[in-house]
Amino acid sequence: MSAGTDASLPRSAETGSGSGSGSGAAAVADRMADAATALLAGLDDDQRSRAAWAWPSGAEPDSETERRRWFYTPTDHGGLPVGAMSPGQYRRAMALVATGLSEAGYVTAASIMGLENVLDRVEGFAGASFGRERGRDPGMYYLRVFGTPGDPMWGWRFGGHHVSLNNLVVSGSLVSCTPCFLGADPASAPLLGSRELRLLGGVEDLARELVLSLEPSLRAEAVLTPRAPADIASANRPKVGPGDRVLPLGSLFRDRFTDPAMANRMDAVQRDIERRYRVTEADHDAVELTASPKGVPASALDSGQRDLLRALLDCYLGRAPAEMAARYAERYAGALLDGVHVAWAGSFEPGQACYYRLQGPRLLVEYDNAQRMANHAHSVWRDPEGDFGADVLAAHHAAHHTGP
Repeated sequence: MSAGTDASLPRSAETGSGSGSGSGAAAVADRMADAATALLAGLDDDQRSRAAWAWPSGAEPDSETERRRWFYTPTDHGGLPVGAMSPGQYRRAMALVATGLSEAGYVTAASIMGLENVLDRVEGFAGASFGRERGRDPGMYYLRVFGTPGDPMWGWRFGGHHVSLNNLVVSGSLVSCTPCFLGADPASAPLLGSRELRLLGGVEDLARELVLSLEPSLRAEAVLTPRAPADIASANRPKVGPGDRVLPLGSLFRDRFTDPAMANRMDAVQRDIERRYRVTEADHDAVELTASPKGVPASALDSGQRDLLRALLDCYLGRAPAEMAARYAERYAGALLDGVHVAWAGSFEPGQACYYRLQGPRLLVEYDNAQRMANHAHSVWRDPEGDFGADVLAAHHAAHHTGP
């Protein structure tokens, strides 16, 4: 079958129905395996060598390092870019992407990719080039499959500017879909009919509504600092933990070593943002990640505020396919929500720089809208214990690879 046709699209990828009859995680994994197999089968040898890597083994430590390497900047994310695919291949790539997201998550991610054309216009079609013919390029979204779809262990990654999806399948079930990053630049853009396009507007507005609903003493506890940082504190680290703080922007590019001048320019951009907002080291200290969550715990909220917090949390857990989102939501059902803390930094005024964080058991959510005069939003959902399936893989190795 030719690579340019769509006949090899799996029925499950087209209809959204899974072939698995087991748990929801197994059904999602089945859909992913079908879609990934169809995609790889339609690539030529050169494309396949870029898109498909063997599952990391002890003899290939660099492969595991690469599996856990991720970005959200306009850099080489590793893999086969959609710009190097035929239309049919591109369609199959997006069919795979759709298996890893809810309908709302997919619409948001696909729209973020289209924002590259909007951003190009914002910058006068002559903005940052990053050493390429076109810096703002909707063709620069990369897909890479690790291992063979359907094997006991395999996974896939899709990423480009402001999109990063990371999925791991073990024993026929999807066990991890974090880190999951979505951003928007511009965060707000005009539409006809006096409307605005705000792809992440809902997740900002809900958080602001929640914090503003707090009584003064609780609100003071929630606010870490009146100045928002220029980015999320966890950045693109493969593992998050106490002490993590905002990284220099230039360090978030794969080619920071091959093009140090570009990295230095990005660092200068970040310094300019921090000078504009008068961000100090004390502000960075305030936003720094800690083992004990900062902010106000859900246990201190009234029922209406808890509903707002659940709605906000669902905006992140709801990025995952419905079967997985329901499983993640169980972690915070009823009194289990009590351990989730909400924290805020920056202004409460719409259109001004702001940051917030949700942190609790197996949860880190960060949102920042400070860059480009508070019109450039970043948001991430992470599981500090299980990003990239670290917890599942550790248990597997302990069970099957212990010495005598």
